[in-house]
Amino acid sequence: MDDERRGRRQEQIELAAYRVLERKGFAGATVQAIAREARASNETLYNWYGDKTGLFHSLVARNAQAVREALQTRIALQAPPLEALAAVGPDLLALLTHPRAVALNRAAAADPGGELAQAIAQAGRQTVGPLIAQLLLEARNRGELDFDDAEAALALYLDLLAGDLQHRRVIGLIPAPGAQSCRSRATLALARLHALCADPATRP
Repeated sequence: MDDERRGRRQEQIELAAYRVLERKGFAGATVQAIAREARASNETLYNWYGDKTGLFHSLVARNAQAVREALQTRIALQAPPLEALAAVGPDLLALLTHPRAVALNRAAAADPGGELAQAIAQAGRQTVGPLIAQLLLEARNRGELDFDDAEAALALYLDLLAGDLQHRRVIGLIPAPGAQSCRSRATLALARLHALCADPATRP
């Protein structure tokens, strides 16, 4: 099977995994159930993903792929850090509130073993978070922000950006925000971050 065909088949399998996840939760989303939904063989799933954990790691990683790659590209190009955050912020917020992220987080909340939650943390926050922290540190080096702890600055930025939107999405209180709403909120989050973490020497 060539790469293009394999890519299409993987997308079909992963879409099937989301459908099974929504119907049966993480415990019921077995390799066998997903294979039946995707009309694939169990052997194909085991060969491509290793096991159920590998499959769901792949789902989480693919979900965050576009934002991760955008951050990596802007860091590689040495884009001004706050401009990079301004560009990527709306996509990050859209990712956090997307129906796929909601499905994964709902399933993680219902998984008593915490296996899916660990996959989300490893392929999501622990991958994208350090890239955002790198931009924040570069902004500090340029004198654009002032903070002592990069992890605390990262948590502040994510709180300003997403707040409780993801939680309210997961429990079904609100629909996914539109593109304009994501842009507006990301712009406001960055402005508030700058106000809270401005270099004291530049404050009025």
